[in-house]
Amino acid sequence: MRKGHNNKDYMTPTQVAERLLVSPVTVRQWAQKGLLEAETTPGGHRRFARAEVERFARERGIVNESAVTKILVVDDSEPFTAFLVKLLQKLPYPVEISIARDGFDAGRKVVSIVPDVVLMDIKMPGMDGYAVCEQLKADSRTKHIRVIAMTGYYTPENARRIMGVGAEACLSKPFDNNVLLELVGVPTPRGADAG
Repeated sequence: MRKGHNNKDYMTPTQVAERLLVSPVTVRQWAQKGLLEAETTPGGHRRFARAEVERFARERGIVNESAVTKILVVDDSEPFTAFLVKLLQKLPYPVEISIARDGFDAGRKVVSIVPDVVLMDIKMPGMDGYAVCEQLKADSRTKHIRVIAMTGYYTPENARRIMGVGAEACLSKPFDNNVLLELVGVPTPRGADAG
């Protein structure tokens, strides 16, 4: 395992099997085939990065009903963040939503919360979304965090620029609520109308 990571960043084959609802033998087979990336301890045991296991689960639609998805919303508009919180609370499984009003606040909260997903406005006072995203992706402790950018000033150039520094998508405000929920990687709940 890499230095600078603690044990909660990694899972044993048994823990991975419980998370993915399969047997430990299946987990080992996936690792041998290179489908699920594993690291080996000095003692020769396989360990799986938690972020890698969640990526694998997301790609295969394996939802853990008891897991809490941590979402950090970064936007300086109070009405917009209130709207997003209300939308995200409709999800059919537990979410923990935090809010940051600017890029500096986002940087502090990312370290303490370690969210699964950051929903971030590009244009903010102080440090903008480009700088925040760049810093997240440059740090080994936070580079696994998924970033979905949002902007009221959408241009193809803005989208290329934010995705070039690590965001996986850039949405133009206002956006279709279902598109956002799909990007977050969750089943769309009933009643999440576009708006």
